[in-house]
Amino acid sequence: MQARRSLRFKVALVFSVLTILLLVAQALGVKTLAEAQEERLIDALIHDDIANTLESYRSDPALRPPFDAEISGYISRAGRAPARLPTTVKNLPVGTHEIIVDGQEIHVAILQFDAARLYRVYDFNAYERRFKLVINALMTGTGLVAILTIWLAYGLSGVLVRQVSNLAQQVRALRLGETVSINPGRYDEAEVAELADAFNAYHQRMADMVEREKSFTGNVSHELRTPLTVIKTSCELLDHDASIGDRSRARIRQIEQSTDHMREMVDALLILARETPAGHQEAVDLRGAIEIALAPFANRTTANGIDMVLDVDPELHVTANRAALAIVLSNIIDNAVRHTAHGQIRVSYGDGELRVQDTGSGIAPQALPHVFTRLYQAGPEESRVHGFGIGLAIVKKICDQYGWPIELHSELDRGTCVIVGLLPVGASARS
Repeated sequence: MQARRSLRFKVALVFSVLTILLLVAQALGVKTLAEAQEERLIDALIHDDIANTLESYRSDPALRPPFDAEISGYISRAGRAPARLPTTVKNLPVGTHEIIVDGQEIHVAILQFDAARLYRVYDFNAYERRFKLVINALMTGTGLVAILTIWLAYGLSGVLVRQVSNLAQQVRALRLGETVSINPGRYDEAEVAELADAFNAYHQRMADMVEREKSFTGNVSHELRTPLTVIKTSCELLDHDASIGDRSRARIRQIEQSTDHMREMVDALLILARETPAGHQEAVDLRGAIEIALAPFANRTTANGIDMVLDVDPELHVTANRAALAIVLSNIIDNAVRHTAHGQIRVSYGDGELRVQDTGSGIAPQALPHVFTRLYQAGPEESRVHGFGIGLAIVKKICDQYGWPIELHSELDRGTCVIVGLLPVGASARS
Protein backbone atom coordinates (compact mmCIF):
# COMPACT_ATOMS: atom_id res chain seq x y z
CA MET A 1 0.00 0.00 0.00
CA GLN A 2 1.20 3.40 -0.89
CA ALA A 3 2.30 5.48 2.08
CA ARG A 4 0.40 8.76 2.32
CA ARG A 5 1.32 11.93 4.15
CA SER A 6 -1.39 13.93 5.89
CA LEU A 7 -2.50 17.26 4.46
CA ARG A 8 -1.48 18.91 7.72
CA PHE A 9 2.05 17.55 7.39
CA LYS A 10 2.35 18.78 3.81
CA VAL A 11 1.08 22.28 4.63
CA ALA A 12 3.41 22.53 7.64
CA LEU A 13 6.35 21.23 5.61
CA VAL A 14 5.88 23.70 2.74
CA PHE A 15 5.32 26.63 5.10
CA SER A 16 8.36 25.71 7.22
CA VAL A 17 10.68 25.17 4.25
CA LEU A 18 9.73 28.45 2.57
CA THR A 19 10.05 30.42 5.81
CA ILE A 20 13.38 28.84 6.74
CA LEU A 21 14.76 29.49 3.25
CA LEU A 22 13.73 33.15 3.52
CA LEU A 23 15.28 33.45 6.99
CA VAL A 24 18.55 31.84 5.90
CA ALA A 25 18.70 34.01 2.78
CA GLN A 26 18.03 37.12 4.85
CA ALA A 27 20.65 36.17 7.46
CA LEU A 28 23.29 35.45 4.82
CA GLY A 29 22.44 38.69 3.03
CA VAL A 30 22.76 40.70 6.24
CA LYS A 31 26.06 38.95 7.06
CA THR A 32 27.48 39.67 3.59
CA LEU A 33 26.32 43.29 3.67
CA ALA A 34 27.71 43.80 7.20
CA GLU A 35 31.09 42.37 6.23
CA ALA A 36 31.22 44.64 3.17
CA GLN A 37 30.28 47.65 5.29
CA GLU A 38 32.92 46.68 7.83
CA GLU A 39 35.63 46.73 5.16
CA ARG A 40 34.41 50.09 3.84
CA LEU A 41 34.40 51.53 7.36
CA ILE A 42 37.94 50.31 8.05
CA ASP A 43 39.14 51.72 4.71
CA ALA A 44 37.54 55.08 5.51
CA LEU A 45 39.11 55.18 8.97
CA ILE A 46 42.53 54.33 7.54
CA HIS A 47 42.17 56.95 4.79
CA ASP A 48 41.28 59.74 7.25
CA ASP A 49 44.00 58.68 9.67
CA ILE A 50 46.67 58.62 6.92
CA ALA A 51 45.75 62.11 5.78
CA ASN A 52 46.02 63.50 9.30
CA THR A 53 49.23 61.58 10.00
CA LEU A 54 51.00 62.81 6.85
CA GLU A 55 50.00 66.38 7.57
CA SER A 56 51.34 66.24 11.14
CA TYR A 57 54.62 64.55 10.05
CA ARG A 58 55.30 67.13 7.40
CA SER A 59 54.40 70.09 9.61
CA ASP A 60 56.52 68.87 12.54
CA PRO A 61 59.53 66.67 11.60
CA ALA A 62 60.05 65.88 15.30
CA LEU A 63 56.90 63.76 15.24
CA ARG A 64 58.18 61.47 12.52
CA PRO A 65 58.40 57.77 13.55
CA PRO A 66 61.68 55.83 13.69
CA PHE A 67 63.20 54.53 10.46
CA ASP A 68 63.58 50.74 10.07
CA ALA A 69 66.54 49.94 7.82
CA GLU A 70 65.45 46.29 7.28
CA ILE A 71 62.30 47.30 5.50
CA SER A 72 63.64 50.65 4.28
CA GLY A 73 60.83 52.73 5.70
CA TYR A 74 59.24 54.48 8.63
CA ILE A 75 57.02 52.43 10.95
CA SER A 76 54.11 54.31 12.47
CA ARG A 77 51.73 52.63 14.88
CA ALA A 78 48.08 53.59 15.48
CA GLY A 79 47.32 52.58 19.05
CA ARG A 80 48.50 49.19 20.27
CA ALA A 81 49.97 47.13 17.43
CA PRO A 82 52.59 44.38 17.06
CA ALA A 83 56.03 45.68 17.78
CA ARG A 84 57.72 44.51 14.61
CA LEU A 85 56.63 44.01 11.03
CA PRO A 86 58.02 41.13 8.96
CA THR A 87 60.63 42.10 6.37
CA THR A 88 58.36 40.74 3.62
CA VAL A 89 56.19 43.87 3.79
CA LYS A 90 58.87 45.78 1.83
CA ASN A 91 57.79 43.76 -1.22
CA LEU A 92 54.16 44.85 -0.92
CA PRO A 93 52.93 47.62 -3.22
CA VAL A 94 51.66 50.99 -2.01
CA GLY A 95 48.17 50.68 -0.57
CA THR A 96 46.32 49.00 2.32
CA HIS A 97 46.98 45.32 3.13
CA GLU A 98 45.87 42.72 5.69
CA ILE A 99 48.72 40.61 7.11
CA ILE A 100 49.24 38.22 10.02
CA VAL A 101 51.71 39.28 12.72
CA ASP A 102 52.20 37.13 15.85
CA GLY A 103 49.00 35.26 15.06
CA GLN A 104 46.90 38.41 14.76
CA GLU A 105 45.39 39.97 11.68
CA ILE A 106 46.44 43.60 11.24
CA HIS A 107 46.03 46.26 8.57
CA VAL A 108 49.09 47.98 7.12
CA ALA A 109 48.82 51.14 5.04
CA ILE A 110 51.89 51.66 2.82
CA LEU A 111 52.52 55.00 1.14
CA GLN A 112 55.43 56.97 -0.23
CA PHE A 113 56.91 59.43 2.28
CA ASP A 114 59.68 61.70 0.97
CA ALA A 115 62.45 59.43 -0.36
CA ALA A 116 61.38 56.43 1.75
CA ARG A 117 58.09 54.63 2.51
CA LEU A 118 55.80 54.97 5.48
CA TYR A 119 54.24 51.89 7.08
CA ARG A 120 51.19 52.78 9.16
CA VAL A 121 50.03 49.80 11.33
CA TYR A 122 46.43 49.37 12.58
CA ASP A 123 45.00 46.77 14.97
CA PHE A 124 41.23 46.33 14.56
CA ASN A 125 41.03 42.91 16.31
CA ALA A 126 38.88 44.14 19.16
CA TYR A 127 36.42 45.72 16.72
CA GLU A 128 36.31 42.58 14.55
CA ARG A 129 35.71 40.32 17.56
CA ARG A 130 32.68 42.41 18.53
CA PHE A 131 31.51 42.29 14.93
CA LYS A 132 31.79 38.47 14.87
CA LEU A 133 29.82 38.27 18.10
CA VAL A 134 27.03 40.25 16.48
CA ILE A 135 27.09 38.03 13.38
CA ASN A 136 27.06 34.85 15.53
CA ALA A 137 24.12 36.22 17.51
CA LEU A 138 22.33 36.92 14.22
CA MET A 139 22.86 33.37 12.94
CA THR A 140 21.85 31.85 16.31
CA GLY A 141 18.71 33.96 16.32
CA THR A 142 17.94 32.78 12.80
CA GLY A 143 18.23 29.15 13.93
CA LEU A 144 15.93 29.73 16.90
CA VAL A 145 13.38 31.51 14.72
CA ALA A 146 13.54 28.59 12.26
CA ILE A 147 12.73 26.13 15.06
CA LEU A 148 9.90 28.37 16.23
CA THR A 149 8.66 28.55 12.63
CA ILE A 150 8.41 24.74 12.41
CA TRP A 151 6.39 24.63 15.64
CA LEU A 152 4.10 27.46 14.55
CA ALA A 153 3.70 25.98 11.06
CA TYR A 154 2.54 22.65 12.44
CA GLY A 155 0.11 24.38 14.78
CA LEU A 156 -1.27 26.71 12.12
CA SER A 157 -1.57 23.90 9.59
CA GLY A 158 -3.71 22.05 12.11
CA VAL A 159 -6.05 25.04 12.22
CA LEU A 160 -6.13 25.24 8.41
CA VAL A 161 -6.99 21.57 7.85
CA ARG A 162 -9.18 21.14 10.94
CA GLN A 163 -12.37 21.59 8.98
CA VAL A 164 -11.23 19.15 6.31
CA SER A 165 -10.60 16.58 9.07
CA ASN A 166 -14.02 17.28 10.56
CA LEU A 167 -15.61 16.77 7.15
CA ALA A 168 -13.80 13.45 6.76
CA GLN A 169 -15.07 12.31 10.19
CA GLN A 170 -18.64 13.20 9.27
CA VAL A 171 -18.34 11.36 5.97
CA ARG A 172 -17.07 8.24 7.77
CA ALA A 173 -19.99 8.48 10.21
CA LEU A 174 -22.57 8.40 7.42
CA ARG A 175 -24.06 5.07 6.45
CA LEU A 176 -24.90 4.16 2.87
CA GLY A 177 -28.59 4.64 2.24
CA GLU A 178 -29.11 7.26 4.96
CA THR A 179 -30.79 10.48 3.88
CA VAL A 180 -29.05 12.57 6.54
CA SER A 181 -26.68 15.03 4.85
CA ILE A 182 -23.76 17.17 5.99
CA ASN A 183 -24.53 20.78 6.88
CA PRO A 184 -22.20 23.04 4.81
CA GLY A 185 -23.09 26.03 7.00
CA ARG A 186 -20.89 24.82 9.85
CA TYR A 187 -17.71 25.30 7.78
CA ASP A 188 -16.02 28.69 7.45
CA GLU A 189 -13.86 28.01 4.40
CA ALA A 190 -15.70 28.32 1.09
CA GLU A 191 -13.77 25.44 -0.42
CA VAL A 192 -14.71 23.06 2.40
CA ALA A 193 -18.36 24.11 2.19
CA GLU A 194 -18.29 23.50 -1.57
CA LEU A 195 -16.76 20.08 -0.96
CA ALA A 196 -19.54 19.29 1.53
CA ASP A 197 -22.18 20.32 -1.04
CA ALA A 198 -20.56 18.11 -3.68
CA PHE A 199 -20.46 15.16 -1.30
CA ASN A 200 -24.10 15.67 -0.31
CA ALA A 201 -25.13 15.59 -3.95
CA TYR A 202 -23.08 12.43 -4.55
CA HIS A 203 -24.38 10.80 -1.36
CA GLN A 204 -27.97 11.54 -2.38
CA ARG A 205 -27.40 9.96 -5.79
CA MET A 206 -25.93 6.89 -4.11
CA ALA A 207 -28.85 6.68 -1.66
CA ASP A 208 -31.33 6.91 -4.54
CA MET A 209 -29.43 4.23 -6.45
CA VAL A 210 -29.38 1.89 -3.42
CA GLU A 211 -33.10 2.42 -2.92
CA ARG A 212 -33.78 1.60 -6.57
CA GLU A 213 -31.54 -1.46 -6.26
CA LYS A 214 -33.39 -2.68 -3.19
CA SER A 215 -36.71 -2.18 -4.93
CA PHE A 216 -35.47 -3.97 -8.02
CA THR A 217 -34.01 -6.94 -6.17
CA GLY A 218 -37.13 -7.21 -4.06
CA ASN A 219 -39.29 -7.35 -7.17
CA VAL A 220 -36.94 -9.84 -8.83
CA SER A 221 -36.97 -11.99 -5.71
CA HIS A 222 -40.76 -12.05 -5.70
CA GLU A 223 -41.00 -12.77 -9.45
CA LEU A 224 -38.46 -15.61 -9.22
CA ARG A 225 -39.85 -17.19 -6.08
CA THR A 226 -43.37 -17.47 -7.52
CA PRO A 227 -42.54 -19.71 -10.52
CA LEU A 228 -40.03 -21.70 -8.42
CA THR A 229 -42.76 -22.38 -5.88
CA VAL A 230 -45.11 -23.47 -8.66
CA ILE A 231 -42.45 -25.82 -10.09
CA LYS A 232 -41.71 -27.36 -6.70
CA THR A 233 -45.39 -27.80 -5.86
CA SER A 234 -45.98 -29.43 -9.24
CA CYS A 235 -43.05 -31.79 -8.66
CA GLU A 236 -44.45 -32.80 -5.28
CA LEU A 237 -47.86 -33.48 -6.81
CA LEU A 238 -46.36 -35.50 -9.67
CA ASP A 239 -44.25 -37.47 -7.21
CA HIS A 240 -47.47 -38.74 -5.59
CA ASP A 241 -48.95 -39.81 -8.91
CA ALA A 242 -48.88 -43.63 -8.96
CA SER A 243 -49.06 -43.77 -12.75
CA ILE A 244 -45.59 -42.22 -13.18
CA GLY A 245 -42.77 -44.67 -13.75
CA ASP A 246 -39.52 -44.87 -11.83
CA ARG A 247 -37.48 -43.18 -14.59
CA SER A 248 -39.85 -40.23 -14.75
CA ARG A 249 -39.98 -40.06 -10.97
CA ALA A 250 -36.16 -39.80 -10.87
CA ARG A 251 -36.31 -36.90 -13.32
CA ILE A 252 -38.96 -35.21 -11.19
CA ARG A 253 -36.66 -35.47 -8.18
CA GLN A 254 -33.85 -33.90 -10.25
CA ILE A 255 -36.15 -31.02 -11.16
CA GLU A 256 -37.13 -30.61 -7.53
CA GLN A 257 -33.48 -30.60 -6.42
CA SER A 258 -32.61 -28.03 -9.08
CA THR A 259 -35.53 -25.89 -7.95
CA ASP A 260 -34.31 -25.94 -4.34
CA HIS A 261 -30.81 -25.17 -5.54
CA MET A 262 -32.05 -22.24 -7.64
CA ARG A 263 -34.03 -20.85 -4.71
CA GLU A 264 -30.95 -20.96 -2.50
CA MET A 265 -28.92 -19.22 -5.21
CA VAL A 266 -31.56 -16.49 -5.51
CA ASP A 267 -31.36 -15.87 -1.75
CA ALA A 268 -27.55 -15.72 -1.83
CA LEU A 269 -27.45 -13.42 -4.85
CA LEU A 270 -29.94 -11.06 -3.23
CA ILE A 271 -27.73 -10.90 -0.15
CA LEU A 272 -24.79 -9.95 -2.35
CA ALA A 273 -26.75 -7.44 -4.41
CA ARG A 274 -28.00 -5.64 -1.31
CA GLU A 275 -24.59 -5.82 0.40
CA THR A 276 -26.25 -6.94 3.63
CA PRO A 277 -24.22 -8.70 6.32
CA ALA A 278 -23.25 -12.29 5.65
CA GLY A 279 -26.16 -14.67 5.98
CA HIS A 280 -26.65 -17.46 8.47
CA GLN A 281 -23.88 -20.07 8.60
CA GLU A 282 -24.36 -23.60 9.75
CA ALA A 283 -22.74 -27.03 9.71
CA VAL A 284 -22.76 -28.15 6.08
CA ASP A 285 -21.99 -31.64 4.80
CA LEU A 286 -19.16 -30.68 2.46
CA ARG A 287 -19.05 -33.93 0.49
CA GLY A 288 -22.81 -33.84 -0.01
CA ALA A 289 -22.66 -30.20 -1.17
CA ILE A 290 -19.92 -31.08 -3.65
CA GLU A 291 -21.87 -34.05 -4.99
CA ILE A 292 -24.91 -31.81 -5.54
CA ALA A 293 -22.69 -29.27 -7.36
CA LEU A 294 -21.17 -32.03 -9.53
CA ALA A 295 -24.49 -33.59 -10.51
CA PRO A 296 -25.38 -31.15 -13.35
CA PHE A 297 -22.01 -31.79 -15.01
CA ALA A 298 -22.10 -35.60 -14.87
CA ASN A 299 -23.19 -36.13 -18.49
CA ARG A 300 -20.65 -33.64 -19.83
CA THR A 301 -17.69 -35.11 -17.93
CA THR A 302 -18.68 -38.63 -18.96
CA ALA A 303 -18.97 -37.64 -22.61
CA ASN A 304 -15.54 -35.98 -22.55
CA GLY A 305 -13.92 -38.85 -20.71
CA ILE A 306 -12.98 -36.66 -17.73
CA ASP A 307 -12.16 -38.59 -14.59
CA MET A 308 -13.90 -36.99 -11.57
CA VAL A 309 -12.08 -37.67 -8.28
CA LEU A 310 -13.75 -36.70 -5.01
CA ASP A 311 -11.38 -36.96 -2.03
CA VAL A 312 -13.44 -35.56 0.86
CA ASP A 313 -14.28 -37.30 4.13
CA PRO A 314 -18.01 -38.20 4.14
CA GLU A 315 -18.18 -37.30 7.84
CA LEU A 316 -16.67 -33.83 7.37
CA HIS A 317 -18.85 -30.82 8.10
CA VAL A 318 -17.72 -27.22 7.56
CA THR A 319 -19.15 -23.95 8.85
CA ALA A 320 -20.69 -22.12 5.89
CA ASN A 321 -23.80 -20.58 4.42
CA ARG A 322 -25.31 -23.42 2.42
CA ALA A 323 -26.62 -21.30 -0.49
CA ALA A 324 -23.43 -19.22 -0.79
CA LEU A 325 -21.27 -22.35 -0.72
CA ALA A 326 -23.44 -23.91 -3.46
CA ILE A 327 -22.81 -20.91 -5.72
CA VAL A 328 -19.06 -21.03 -5.08
CA LEU A 329 -18.83 -24.76 -5.79
CA SER A 330 -21.05 -24.54 -8.87
CA ASN A 331 -19.00 -21.75 -10.49
CA ILE A 332 -15.60 -23.25 -9.68
CA ILE A 333 -16.60 -26.71 -10.97
CA ASP A 334 -18.25 -25.19 -14.04
CA ASN A 335 -14.98 -23.40 -14.94
CA ALA A 336 -12.99 -26.58 -14.38
CA VAL A 337 -15.30 -28.62 -16.64
CA ARG A 338 -15.47 -26.00 -19.39
CA HIS A 339 -11.69 -25.66 -19.64
CA THR A 340 -10.78 -29.35 -19.32
CA ALA A 341 -11.04 -31.23 -22.60
CA HIS A 342 -9.66 -34.44 -21.13
CA GLY A 343 -7.82 -35.71 -18.09
CA GLN A 344 -8.96 -35.31 -14.51
CA ILE A 345 -10.78 -32.95 -12.14
CA ARG A 346 -9.94 -33.61 -8.52
CA VAL A 347 -11.86 -32.14 -5.58
CA SER A 348 -10.15 -32.64 -2.22
CA TYR A 349 -10.09 -31.21 1.29
CA GLY A 350 -7.30 -30.98 3.82
CA ASP A 351 -5.84 -28.60 6.42
CA GLY A 352 -8.88 -26.34 6.24
CA GLU A 353 -8.66 -25.93 2.45
CA LEU A 354 -10.95 -27.09 -0.32
CA ARG A 355 -9.04 -27.70 -3.58
CA VAL A 356 -10.51 -28.02 -7.05
CA GLN A 357 -7.71 -29.01 -9.41
CA ASP A 358 -8.01 -29.77 -13.11
CA THR A 359 -5.69 -30.77 -15.94
CA GLY A 360 -7.20 -28.31 -18.38
CA SER A 361 -5.78 -25.61 -20.62
CA GLY A 362 -4.71 -23.35 -17.77
CA ILE A 363 -4.53 -19.57 -17.73
CA ALA A 364 -1.91 -17.29 -19.29
CA PRO A 365 0.29 -15.45 -16.74
CA GLN A 366 -0.87 -12.02 -17.95
CA ALA A 367 -4.51 -13.01 -17.41
CA LEU A 368 -4.07 -14.39 -13.87
CA PRO A 369 -4.29 -11.01 -12.04
CA HIS A 370 -7.68 -10.35 -13.67
CA VAL A 371 -9.56 -13.64 -13.31
CA PHE A 372 -11.65 -12.31 -10.41
CA THR A 373 -12.42 -9.04 -12.20
CA ARG A 374 -16.04 -8.63 -13.20
CA LEU A 375 -16.70 -8.97 -16.94
CA TYR A 376 -13.05 -9.68 -17.67
CA GLN A 377 -12.37 -12.16 -20.45
CA ALA A 378 -8.90 -13.22 -21.51
CA GLY A 379 -8.41 -12.58 -25.21
CA PRO A 380 -7.33 -15.23 -27.71
CA GLU A 381 -3.89 -13.69 -27.94
CA GLU A 382 -3.38 -14.09 -24.21
CA SER A 383 -4.38 -17.71 -23.81
CA ARG A 384 -6.80 -20.31 -24.98
CA VAL A 385 -8.82 -19.75 -21.83
CA HIS A 386 -11.75 -17.39 -22.17
CA GLY A 387 -15.10 -16.70 -20.57
CA PHE A 388 -14.06 -15.17 -17.21
CA GLY A 389 -17.14 -12.98 -17.10
CA ILE A 390 -19.03 -12.80 -13.81
CA GLY A 391 -18.76 -16.35 -12.43
CA LEU A 392 -15.41 -15.99 -10.68
CA ALA A 393 -16.21 -12.39 -9.75
CA ILE A 394 -19.29 -13.65 -7.87
CA VAL A 395 -17.19 -16.38 -6.25
CA LYS A 396 -14.63 -13.81 -5.05
CA LYS A 397 -17.30 -11.51 -3.68
CA ILE A 398 -19.00 -14.34 -1.77
CA CYS A 399 -15.70 -15.54 -0.33
CA ASP A 400 -14.77 -12.02 0.76
CA GLN A 401 -18.15 -11.49 2.37
CA TYR A 402 -18.01 -14.74 4.35
CA GLY A 403 -14.30 -14.53 5.16
CA TRP A 404 -13.26 -17.54 3.07
CA PRO A 405 -9.72 -17.06 1.72
CA ILE A 406 -9.53 -17.91 -1.98
CA GLU A 407 -6.51 -18.42 -4.24
CA LEU A 408 -6.13 -19.42 -7.88
CA HIS A 409 -2.96 -20.97 -9.26
CA SER A 410 -2.61 -21.89 -12.91
CA GLU A 411 -0.05 -22.74 -15.58
CA LEU A 412 -0.79 -22.55 -19.27
CA ASP A 413 -1.49 -26.01 -20.74
CA ARG A 414 -0.96 -27.65 -17.33
CA GLY A 415 -4.19 -26.92 -15.49
CA THR A 416 -5.65 -24.76 -12.73
CA CYS A 417 -6.07 -25.17 -8.98
CA VAL A 418 -8.58 -23.13 -6.98
CA ILE A 419 -8.17 -23.16 -3.18
CA VAL A 420 -10.94 -21.99 -0.81
CA GLY A 421 -10.43 -21.80 2.94
CA LEU A 422 -13.29 -23.50 4.79
CA LEU A 423 -13.09 -24.22 8.49
CA PRO A 424 -14.42 -27.51 9.83
CA VAL A 425 -17.13 -27.28 12.42
CA GLY A 426 -15.66 -26.35 15.82
CA ALA A 427 -12.43 -24.85 14.43
CA SER A 428 -11.54 -21.25 15.28
CA ALA A 429 -11.00 -18.63 12.59
CA ARG A 430 -7.45 -18.07 11.34
CA SER A 431 -5.58 -14.97 12.34
